[in-house]
Amino acid sequence: MGIFSRRQTATAEPPTAAGQGRLAAPSAAAGATPDPGLRALTGHWTIDRPHSRIGFSVRHAMVTTVRGAFTDYDSTLYFDGADPSRSRAEIVIRVASVDTGVEQRDAHLVGKDFFDVRRFPEMTFRSTSATHESAESFRMTGDLTIRDTTRAVELQLDYLGSVVDPFGYERTGFDGTTTIDRRDWGLVYNQRLEAGGSMVSEKVRLQFDISAIRSS
Repeated sequence: MGIFSRRQTATAEPPTAAGQGRLAAPSAAAGATPDPGLRALTGHWTIDRPHSRIGFSVRHAMVTTVRGAFTDYDSTLYFDGADPSRSRAEIVIRVASVDTGVEQRDAHLVGKDFFDVRRFPEMTFRSTSATHESAESFRMTGDLTIRDTTRAVELQLDYLGSVVDPFGYERTGFDGTTTIDRRDWGLVYNQRLEAGGSMVSEKVRLQFDISAIRSS
């Protein structure tokens, strides 16, 4: 089954103005032939924020996983179905919107030990290239900036399908993941455990669960 050619029945609430955003679709690469249905998706898309999640997960005390998300962000997406390599994406996240479900932990994350939001209120991802690896699998490279450090990261993107929802909105979805070492961005705070190991893992998994709606 080719990507962006699926049609499913879905039930969804109408998108809200707060859900506007932008993310990019991936590009064609040698060895992967774009599905003809991709051409129909050329244009601008908007992240439906109430049905999307930009989150992370990290091991805590070596025995459990803490999950969180950023709830305030702007993003842009332009997808070129004829030449996916011309697609582009950008996400600007207000770091103070971090939410792990524990107020005290969130306050620590936005402080000087971690994000230091008073000096660095935003983190950004800007795509630089993308590769169409298979029918429903892509890899996107981009620059991730946290605090005052910018480094390249690769996102694995999995296409989930497209649909016209009951409200007439053309909608498409995908999941994106990558794992980074937070120390590469200057997030070095930690505490050692008596039995060995660290309180907070240096490895952080970033997760992009995206539902995007075609912009008018």
